[in-house]
Amino acid sequence: MNLYALLHERFEGALDCPSLVPHGALDGTGDSAWTYRDLDVASARLAGALRRSGVEPGDRVLVQIPKSAEAVALYLGVLRCGGVYVPLNTAYTEREVAFFVADASPRVVVRGAAGVGEPGAGEGPRAIGIDALWREAGSFDPDPTIEARDGDDLAAICYTSGTTGRSKGAMITHRNLTSNALALHRIWGFEPGDVLLHALPIFHVHGLFVALHTAFLNASKVLFLPRFDASEVRRLLPEATVLMGVPTFYSRLLAEPGFGSADCETIRLFVSGSAPLTEAVWGDFEARTGHRILERYGMTEAGMITSNPLDGERVAGTVGFPLPDVEVRAVGEDGAEVPAGEVGTLEIRGPNLFAGYWGLPDKTAAEMRGDGFFVTGDLASVDGEGRVTLVGRDKDLIIAGGFNVYPKEVEDRLDEIAGVAESAVIGAPHADLGEGVVAVLVAEGARVESDTLRAALGAGLASYKHPRRFFWVDELPRNAMGKVQKNILRERYRDAYDE
Repeated sequence: MNLYALLHERFEGALDCPSLVPHGALDGTGDSAWTYRDLDVASARLAGALRRSGVEPGDRVLVQIPKSAEAVALYLGVLRCGGVYVPLNTAYTEREVAFFVADASPRVVVRGAAGVGEPGAGEGPRAIGIDALWREAGSFDPDPTIEARDGDDLAAICYTSGTTGRSKGAMITHRNLTSNALALHRIWGFEPGDVLLHALPIFHVHGLFVALHTAFLNASKVLFLPRFDASEVRRLLPEATVLMGVPTFYSRLLAEPGFGSADCETIRLFVSGSAPLTEAVWGDFEARTGHRILERYGMTEAGMITSNPLDGERVAGTVGFPLPDVEVRAVGEDGAEVPAGEVGTLEIRGPNLFAGYWGLPDKTAAEMRGDGFFVTGDLASVDGEGRVTLVGRDKDLIIAGGFNVYPKEVEDRLDEIAGVAESAVIGAPHADLGEGVVAVLVAEGARVESDTLRAALGAGLASYKHPRRFFWVDELPRNAMGKVQKNILRERYRDAYDE
């Protein structure tokens, strides 16, 4: 049940075919294209290096490195040796990374920063830079062993958070990843000759699991960009057949002068996820290109949950039907399923559902029903045919450009700044990002300049979490229990990002 064993089977028939084509190979500035043989051998070398570093089956390998073919090989190497891959956003600060290291207790920490070396004496993890690990791996013969794993053994821990700001490690098994990858490969109709244009980050589910697993099961060529750039993606679209992106990708492509159907003649599938796609962008994209974007819905704890159909009606504003073997239901406050078409809290069950939160059994139990359904925290309706429409969230999560921003974490940082008495962080509609972060502040004395606030946040908070709009009020609206009424603030500042 080791996921890599399945991928290796698919690689064997395409060892001399291109796998990852880095940007330098696409624009002629360097970097050669990797074959599937290259990827297999590199993962075997890195698996051997990890074993020599003491990584045993079940040990965590925490990784914070830039997107590259070597980074993908490292992920596959961790799977090969039976380790548990723990990816971190490259924007996280030292303060943030320190929490994850303490929480995950990894055997090895791989960082992209220059000068990362061995820690001092003690029982802590081995810390090594990716370049040093790569050199070390190259000095030994590849280790072809693929560690036997059970379907319930952990393959990855991906961190997510709640409105409390306490990050939670979602424990993802080999069965979770395998079932999801096989289902998506089938229902999205991957076929010989498909080429994936990959411009997503690979530190979260969408770019690492959804995009790469489906492409690798197909032994497809992957045009591997370091980040999304609208003009570069547009240039490469004629060389691809599939693009997976967040809504921001599509709004920025539409902003390209002259972008239209001529750019998309080779594409058979555009997929969008990680944040809600507006009906306006969906409609504009169809009008300009003739393509109906396939929107799907997932989350860290379950990978992909629903998808609009490949063949059949894709309805703007909906996220489609449950994947094969996945069950969904919308329930009311009493826990009973609501009638078809009515809004309730979405709950899910299936082989894609995670094994729980790392080190947080009480939190796991609180979000699991006795019959195995997981409470997603999303509000949705399920129609008579089983099509799911998301209508909101019962948490205060903000999704900005496909990245999750948890208000409590930002509020904690704002409240530490001299001159800020208290804060409330909300999301407001943003034409490009979907949602933009907004801070509503109460002063303690003189009001603090926005530049000062930004500078203070920059020391300990990833940039995508930063508010770009600040509003000062005499007091925050509260209910009788003293809780800040964020619904009032969202309505009051819903135009914060209007030009």
